[in-house]
Amino acid sequence: MTLTKKSDGIYVDDSFINILDKVDGVIFDCDGVLIDITKSYDLAIIKTAQYVLETFAQITDAIKIDFKIIDGFKSTGGFNDEVDLTYAAIISIVAAKKLKKNQTSFIFDVIENANSTGITSVEYYLENQTDISKIKKILSYPGTHHENPLYKIFDQIFYGPKLYKKLFGQSSEFNDPGLINQDDVILTDLLVKKLHHRFDSKISMVTGRGQKSVEYSLKTLLKKFNLKNSVFLEDESRELAKPNPKSLLNSMQGMSCNSPLYVGDSMEDFIMVKKINELGHRAIFCGIIGTSKDPQKKLELFEQNGAGLVLDSINHLPKVLNLE
Repeated sequence: MTLTKKSDGIYVDDSFINILDKVDGVIFDCDGVLIDITKSYDLAIIKTAQYVLETFAQITDAIKIDFKIIDGFKSTGGFNDEVDLTYAAIISIVAAKKLKKNQTSFIFDVIENANSTGITSVEYYLENQTDISKIKKILSYPGTHHENPLYKIFDQIFYGPKLYKKLFGQSSEFNDPGLINQDDVILTDLLVKKLHHRFDSKISMVTGRGQKSVEYSLKTLLKKFNLKNSVFLEDESRELAKPNPKSLLNSMQGMSCNSPLYVGDSMEDFIMVKKINELGHRAIFCGIIGTSKDPQKKLELFEQNGAGLVLDSINHLPKVLNLE
């Protein structure tokens, strides 16, 4: 598809416009869509990687995991989970040090060879070049949020001591305020009201976050969603992780939606919607690019993969869906 800029922040393929008239519900991703996570989740990736590399791998000259690396991993379609991304970055830097290679160049080589299988593809690529068994054994990833060392470090940094204790019943080793407090909420009461006017209760969420985490940031706005037919993947088994379409299909069917719009910001989101359609159901993808550090690059990524609708922000939805 070829996207045309219809107005500021709205990019639509001309053949796609009539399809939007058939939308009968809206399902949202959370991070990067309802909430700008640049200063929260993204910063947690950076801080966790640095701490683990210094503490467990004794690497004090590691490169900083910047937005280009984060976006690079996410563009492969296999890193919807920020802790998966953190793990991939850590083991890549450990491998680069063992191989005496430039860390920046090497990590982008890893990204180039990663795919929608996520950490499986990264481990496969690295293990064909060097021995990473020591760091793998230390991190024992993946595992549970309550027991796995990498999850625990990430969660303690992200949630902060008070919320971490409330969510997990364990004390944090870190005293700094949780980065979750730096979530920037984009969703507004006005937008929700406009969506409800057209779609009634057919507004839900399929997100990688846990429900309590979403509630902490969205507060009373969360109650405006159809929670019965929302899926909070952090609270579910890893098998359901995006781009597995099961959670989206469950949400669609639970709300009796025949042609919902799924609003996401990642390739995992796009692939998930694509799989829904390959299964014989119908869902429409809407890509969000405004929370990316490089919106133009993300626009090109979505366009190259066949997305028919891309917006800078969810605040453009009323215009696109004729809700104004």
